Amino acid sequence: MTELMAWLIAAAQALLLALLAPVVMGVTKTVRARLEGRASGRVGQPWRDLRKLLRKPPTSPTDSGIFFTAAPPMLMATSLIVAATAPFITTVGVAGSADLIVVVGVLLLGTVALTLAGLDTGTAFGGMGSSREMTIAALVEPTLLLSVFALSARVGSTNLGAIVNAGNADPEAVFTPASLLAFAALAIATLAETARIPVDNPSTHLELTMVHEAMILEYSGRDLALIEWASAMRLTILLGLLANLFAPWGIATTISLAWVVAGAGFFIVKVLGLAAVLAAGEVFVAKLRLFRVPELLAGSFALALLAVLASYVLA
Repeated sequence: MTELMAWLIAAAQALLLALLAPVVMGVTKTVRARLEGRASGRVGQPWRDLRKLLRKPPTSPTDSGIFFTAAPPMLMATSLIVAATAPFITTVGVAGSADLIVVVGVLLLGTVALTLAGLDTGTAFGGMGSSREMTIAALVEPTLLLSVFALSARVGSTNLGAIVNAGNADPEAVFTPASLLAFAALAIATLAETARIPVDNPSTHLELTMVHEAMILEYSGRDLALIEWASAMRLTILLGLLANLFAPWGIATTISLAWVVAGAGFFIVKVLGLAAVLAAGEVFVAKLRLFRVPELLAGSFALALLAVLASYVLA
């Protein structure tokens, strides 16, 4: 019965993130519009956009192949796997069994699938966006690993559930001044991985600046809905990891319905709060020139490396 409950909680956690992801996007758009003095849509507007796209049949370029067709379900599947196994609302059972290296690898698998789809279209925009995306990914993925290694070095495990449990039970033993460096590095990597300012602008289609949008220009209908939905889930996943790894309070540590519901409530509050902070920050930060982005990501990698070294020294 306990094992069945663990699988049910994992499925419920994946469903929660899937339902919450468009709301997170709606919060970022609403907060940013309000701060810029523009009229904003409702927080649930992304859900309406997804519903409209899901009703439309997809189209494919003439010269596209299997990579173009397989990318949307692959991107969604990798997002759901991480959503079900990472410690977002509980650290017990399947929902807390994710390993850091596996999580980063699964997220990279979705990125590679979308990159191959951009190349598969045979268009100049697709190739340009794919090239830029892989350049960014080559710098982001090591930063994601190292920033969390700064915490796992104190815990002695790369299991995300174990790290969150240790931080919740004994924060003084896990968190050090070096954790601030790791937090900054992971925050910058999150912006780059989810194509946010200052690395990319999700609301532009200027050919000289776009990265993520260049790879999905040929998508439409249900395929575009899956990509947009999965991209929103990846943002929610990374914000959730950022919140739970460095502020693990409120997460459920037992398979109890009351604790799981409370953990879900704390998770929603923390993620929506981070989404609002992210949107507010984008108002006051300009997008970097493309050739300056590697400098920013190299700086975040250096912060993560310093955090790991400091964690071992302070141990």
